[in-house]
Amino acid sequence: MPDQTQPSKSLPMLTDSILKGLRVVEASAFVAAPLGGMTLAQLGAEVIRIDPLAGGLDYKRWPVSENNTSLFWCGLNKSKKSVAIDLASPEGRELATALITAPGPDAGILLTNFPPRGFLDHETLKKRRPDLIQLTISGDRHGGSAVDYTINPRLGIPFLTGGGDAQEVWNHVLPAWDLVTGNMAVIGILAAERIRRQTGEGQHIKLALEDAALAVMGHLGLIAEAQLGTRRERVNNDLFGAFGRDFLTGDGERIMIVGLTLKQWKALCKATELSASIAELEVQLNLNLNEEGNRFKAREDIAALLKPWVSSRSLVQIAEVFEKSGVCWSKYQTVQQLVGSDPACSTSNPLFTDVEQSGVGNWLVPGLPLNFSGIPRAPARAAPQLGEHTEEVLTCLLGLSTAELGRLFDKGLIGAPSTQKTTVKA
Repeated sequence: MPDQTQPSKSLPMLTDSILKGLRVVEASAFVAAPLGGMTLAQLGAEVIRIDPLAGGLDYKRWPVSENNTSLFWCGLNKSKKSVAIDLASPEGRELATALITAPGPDAGILLTNFPPRGFLDHETLKKRRPDLIQLTISGDRHGGSAVDYTINPRLGIPFLTGGGDAQEVWNHVLPAWDLVTGNMAVIGILAAERIRRQTGEGQHIKLALEDAALAVMGHLGLIAEAQLGTRRERVNNDLFGAFGRDFLTGDGERIMIVGLTLKQWKALCKATELSASIAELEVQLNLNLNEEGNRFKAREDIAALLKPWVSSRSLVQIAEVFEKSGVCWSKYQTVQQLVGSDPACSTSNPLFTDVEQSGVGNWLVPGLPLNFSGIPRAPARAAPQLGEHTEEVLTCLLGLSTAELGRLFDKGLIGAPSTQKTTVKA
């Protein structure tokens, strides 16, 4: 057989060749673990999803297309392979175990956010493959269930977001801790794989969503701030600790203006021709506004100077001045406006590819955000259909014959899609 651990010498390496040869089996649902597996797949690893015959917990997760295909599931499973197995049966669980522990120096890696028991029990799997690498994502460090919407209240985030009185809560729509945890899972797997190369030893890495969130809270100084006795105030759309605020333009558009760094601040003062007025404000308030913390203290006075300038100009006029001067700013727009008219969210951005996705049609799909200097980006690829690679994987990895596959299909132990496979449009 040809060596599949290295990309072909006759073809240029693309980003989806970087981890070529690495094989990861994924048993997962929702965001963190699927995101980690997808990132590895976009870097070239062979990532094999194992799902129940009818799909996993998130197989119909909203948003969905008109025919009830989950855009969420398709979005988080790009570039992977899908194997559908009856995981409720002993024979099905044995197939899954065999896939997880299949031989190969770059195989024997499991990524899951399901409890490590049954066919996912690490100690049991280690008996089949002692150098197994398993990364298990849990809600908390005790193995309990948790999601962003339960972790955020515990961390106090809803009391920091938005405005209102001290007891009003604002949940955040972005699953930040899932996203952090998913990328931490990639780091954990690659670090463990490096250890195995050096020592031959496997690892069971446990990664709690709550711990990832707590770590970030600590990194950003929020825990230390509370320890020092400070209760952070809610500041609506302002940028905490520097100057940043939303304004309405003369033609009714809303923009965000930021002066976080000194360079951004000086560019803003110059572009709006308010340098003299800002200097007078510094004398009046006895504050050096070149210091970002002082800009936060003086945010109401700074905004009072900026508001007439912004409200007397159209968005087009402001954009021309700000872009020329290097001001840090953005207009507010809906997701529909982003998709409909923003060139950053189009194929003019190399991140995106037009892909034909089964059950969805042609849609704009992001690939890997990493942009390597010496390795061209690979085009984004569609998510598999449920069970699309069942026959291929069981034949190639487990050596099952056509007759054995037929028996498993007949007994309803494995599944494959009846529709055509997805393709990437040229």
